[in-house]
Amino acid sequence: MEKKRIKRLNSLLKEVLSEVIRKEVKDPRLAPLVTVTAVDISNDLHHAKVFISVIGGEKERRETLEALESAAGFIGVTAAKLVTIRYFPTLTFKLDTSVDEQLKIDALLHKIHKEEENRSQ
Repeated sequence: MEKKRIKRLNSLLKEVLSEVIRKEVKDPRLAPLVTVTAVDISNDLHHAKVFISVIGGEKERRETLEALESAAGFIGVTAAKLVTIRYFPTLTFKLDTSVDEQLKIDALLHKIHKEEENRSQ
């Protein structure tokens, strides 16, 4: 039963935090294309890791992460007004690199297929 509640909270927080970041955070360091990919709330509901994906270069990713970390308190207070839970978790932002890893894997697979085609000819 507890696992279902945590899954629901993760999903709800993902939506709410995404909305708050998009509409309320006005930091110029924030990249225009920021996506909340996942939220992982701890079992005691006191801490939450927020995984974000940023479209852009390394500089944009670093600056966006810094902007979100500095605005974590504001984001938490604003999101707490939209979600009714007894204790709103402390937010920690992490960069989600799964998209980059997926692109690397796709490039490697494409390269392997090309080499196989060249060998068969």
